[in-house]
Amino acid sequence: MRLIFLGPPGAGKGTQAKLLTEKYGIPQLSTGDMLRAAVAAGTDVGKRAKAVMDAGQLVSDAIVNEIVSDRIDSPDCARGFILDGYPRTVPQAEALDQILAGKGIALDAVVELKVDEDALVRRMENRVAETIAAGGTVRSDDNPEAFKRRLTEYREKTAPLSNYYASTGKLQTVDGMANVDKVTAEIAGILENA
Repeated sequence: MRLIFLGPPGAGKGTQAKLLTEKYGIPQLSTGDMLRAAVAAGTDVGKRAKAVMDAGQLVSDAIVNEIVSDRIDSPDCARGFILDGYPRTVPQAEALDQILAGKGIALDAVVELKVDEDALVRRMENRVAETIAAGGTVRSDDNPEAFKRRLTEYREKTAPLSNYYASTGKLQTVDGMANVDKVTAEIAGILENA
């Protein structure tokens, strides 16, 4: 099973990916984790990524695509994988299509968690209030203004992937505002039909 999760920050992609990795024994691949692993392993592409990051710059699509390609070749991905946070743009999606075609594999589904952004902001505000009330530490980017910026960035850069994957017939949408179990059941239905 090879799939991509789409949806804005806070939509529940990570929660659903975790449930699927436990159920199917396939890894969840996040760009940040893959970059850190490549740097730590000292691979050629990891060294290039480290040089860029050490210079305070953003890692190019070409490097990210190469890291994803290498990671997909890992033995734990033989039965499948879940991409979460990649691709972020249509050019990355096009590159992923080429990478997968070159490996003779295809995506089974692209699952988009549709959510109400205002409700997400309220959820985040409640989570912050609960964390503070419990004496916990709130992440620096866990505030309404930072969250709204992340939502805007998602809308501008990543939301166009919906149209891209709809045109391929791979896009399936799920109501991300439903409770976790209902979302999980809807995704399971999609995967059975994929």
